[in-house]
Amino acid sequence: MQLFNRYVSPRGLTVFGLEILLISGSVSIAARAHGADANVVADLWKIALVTGLCQVCFYYNDLYDLTVVHSTRELLIRLLQAAGAASIIIACLYLVMPSLAIGNGIFVSSLVIFLAAIITWRLIFLRFTSSSQLDERILMVGTGPTARTIARQIQGQHDFGYRVVGFVDENTDNLLQLVHDRAVDRIVVAVSDRRGRLPLGELLEAKLSGIEVEDATTIYERLTGKILIDDLKPSWMIFSNGFVVSRATRVLKRAIDLVLAAIVLTLGAPLMLLTAIAVRLDSAGPILYSQERVGENGRLFTVYKFRSMRADAETGTPIWAQTGDTRITRVGRFIRATRLDELPQLWNILKGAMSFVGPRPERPFFVDQLKQEIPYYQQRHAVKPGLTGWAQVKYQYGSSVEDAMEKLRYDLYYIKHLSIALDLSILFDTVKVILFGKGAK
Repeated sequence: MQLFNRYVSPRGLTVFGLEILLISGSVSIAARAHGADANVVADLWKIALVTGLCQVCFYYNDLYDLTVVHSTRELLIRLLQAAGAASIIIACLYLVMPSLAIGNGIFVSSLVIFLAAIITWRLIFLRFTSSSQLDERILMVGTGPTARTIARQIQGQHDFGYRVVGFVDENTDNLLQLVHDRAVDRIVVAVSDRRGRLPLGELLEAKLSGIEVEDATTIYERLTGKILIDDLKPSWMIFSNGFVVSRATRVLKRAIDLVLAAIVLTLGAPLMLLTAIAVRLDSAGPILYSQERVGENGRLFTVYKFRSMRADAETGTPIWAQTGDTRITRVGRFIRATRLDELPQLWNILKGAMSFVGPRPERPFFVDQLKQEIPYYQQRHAVKPGLTGWAQVKYQYGSSVEDAMEKLRYDLYYIKHLSIALDLSILFDTVKVILFGKGAK
């Protein structure tokens, strides 16, 4: 489950919502058992704090990603890891601020109760949702690469209860009969060239009879959090919901950028100073590294970073950075992994050339190359580039045209659904990426 995602699966939302009740209820029961029932109402906000911290740890351990956690073994491992992390954080919090504690021994007791409750609930949920009788049955209209891509996505996920029950050619003349015979709940149209090739009359009749009918791009977006650009038509982008950012959202986004940048610069100044000293002592060359990048509406700007490569790392034609790049210095490897090298870009945010969240800015050389090879690549410059972004938290480090295409799918999704809520979700996930070393570097 992706926080604030436009397409949260009903299953993920059910798990998340019920576990709010299970955790908070366990704390309340433990408080009552310890004779603290008179303070429960007064301490509701303390119960909410414990519940929130536990669920953050659950989220960071992917317990709300039902595709990751779809086996008993995976569930138990991740649940114990999350509970352990929550216990350490809450213990440290109580040590620093004893007034936050509900009472002696209450959290330990509640931990035992909610672990037992959640394990029982999750095992019941896994057994219940594993039944194919509860799956939404999908008929694919189309047999080409797009249809196969959608089918693989459906087969590989557990968040949405979808099951493909068949494929039919777009020239079929017995669509309604197949819908009836296979007890189809949803029809997905995955045909590249639809001109005069679709059974429109039968599709309309199926829709009017209560069968969901949608195109491949829509279901792919819902399943993956990215846009299927392979067969994407400009008309889909023009007429679909999204790809419109209100003036109020832009103003609020800019205000958040300014406030966050000022706060991070103030609090991070000592860390930036230590990073600058480490870069200078580690290798010869300037502390800061500057490079021309392409920004909003194709405008060029200079991006600043702490230097993480040798001063002579690149001469002549630009090349993609690679995983395990030998040009990276010892300190550079550390500051890249912890994202400390990105901190000077706060200056770019203050100047307005960048935002905290947006597509990562690319060099003009690669932009000129990629927009010739990848459809709709130029559209990623419709918004300001970001210090972090949807592609950065959803996709690993990329160093090829194929990686750039995959990132573009995420970038277009972000541009389509740009909102303050999605930005907050990405910032929240960025912490997860830094802690666990995932995403782009």
